[in-house]
Amino acid sequence: MGFMKPSIPAMPPIPPVQPLPEPPKYDDADRAAETAAKRAKLRAGRTGRSSTILTGADGLEDDPSKIKKKTLLGG
Repeated sequence: MGFMKPSIPAMPPIPPVQPLPEPPKYDDADRAAETAAKRAKLRAGRTGRSSTILTGADGLEDDPSKIKKKTLLGG
């Protein structure tokens, strides 16, 4: 070995491999209850198209609180 190239240190020993923990069961009661609650929450939050439309067949003319028309006096 030359004096310009330093010597490479030896690699440390590989640590022993630990066994993996037991994975959780896929078909357990807690998971089923959690997914049922999540689906119920999503189902309750959905609104249909007809419930989001604020106007009727006549438009906004039937409710004076939703529409304000200017008068001839400028108010």
